[in-house]
Amino acid sequence: MKKISVVILTFNEEQHIERCLNSLKEVVEQVFIVDSFSTDKTVELAEALGAKVYQNKWVNYANQFEWGLDNCPIVTEWVMRMDDDEYLEPELSNEINDSLNTLDDEITGIYLKRKVFCKGKWIKYGGFYPHILLRIWRNGIGRIEQRWMDENIVLSKGQIVQFKNDLVDDNLNDITWWVNNHNAYETREMLDLMNIKYGLFESDDALLETNVPQAKKKRLLKGKVYSKIPTGLRAFLYFVYRYVFKLGFLDGSKVFVFHFMQSCWYRLLVDVKVDEFGLQVKSKGIDKTLDMYHVLRTQ
Repeated sequence: MKKISVVILTFNEEQHIERCLNSLKEVVEQVFIVDSFSTDKTVELAEALGAKVYQNKWVNYANQFEWGLDNCPIVTEWVMRMDDDEYLEPELSNEINDSLNTLDDEITGIYLKRKVFCKGKWIKYGGFYPHILLRIWRNGIGRIEQRWMDENIVLSKGQIVQFKNDLVDDNLNDITWWVNNHNAYETREMLDLMNIKYGLFESDDALLETNVPQAKKKRLLKGKVYSKIPTGLRAFLYFVYRYVFKLGFLDGSKVFVFHFMQSCWYRLLVDVKVDEFGLQVKSKGIDKTLDMYHVLRTQ
């Protein structure tokens, strides 16, 4: 018996939404789409596959997902988080169906492993696999951290188990879309780093009070190590770390661009925005600078 509801955030994802929803149909009982007023066929395609679609103005991922948890009529025992460009492999669907009813009551969360694909190739190296994520939790036990970047689901109680099989992240958009999309990520990443430096607003670090090893380690390294390295230099060092020491070169020349763009180019542009933000703070003050970036004081 299906006992899972899934919440998916969308905006103009007609290229991915059917693949995502079709992979979930053997697993979930309810599908809730929280859409940011798409202008393509995303809503039409989702509704045709039985999803219930709600629309809400976009602020950031954390705000939008929490809105979904608060406003979607979720009645199932378990809740699942999915991105629209992800899908479940059949082996994971079978594992969820076979294992969910066998879990003890003290188990309140489930880790899933994510594979990332680029140009049809699985990115096995560079620290990309396995990427372990808390994606399924008991209804009412989990919430999402209210952060501008790297928001995680945190649980109020219970223990977490990890399933063996994988979900897949395989975005089919072209490089122009990727660059435009990451421009928004760069701003969010910049705000996160500036908050570490200036203490601009209250930071939701509930993750650090949990026992989520991979995500917790990443958060600590970002705050205590990466943020202390001079801008510009850290992007280059991070690329070397991932491509050389984490063996990203073993993924082959076909996806060199992925490793370079994701770990060096992207983070270098974050640092450019960090430096620009610092100059704005010196000339205009923190409050006016935050207003320029439309930052909510509640974040």
